[in-house]
Amino acid sequence: MAISPAELFRDALTLPPEVRAALADSLLESLDAEIDPDAEDAWRTEIRRRLTDIDSGVVRMIPWDEARQVLQARLGR
Repeated sequence: MAISPAELFRDALTLPPEVRAALADSLLESLDAEIDPDAEDAWRTEIRRRLTDIDSGVVRMIPWDEARQVLQARLGR
């Protein structure tokens, strides 16, 4: 007899968090059946653009502690 999706979900919730995370990652990865051959080049281009913005001063780098405070303030935490 096949297990229903609801039963499978209920059973999965009993797993430790790190195992659930790995399972979720594997399930999401299984949805990416089609590989975009241009993705790697697109990421290289984006990385170069971001580095150029940083090097030219178009964007200002801030320390993680400051970024975290800004994010927490925006989220109301």
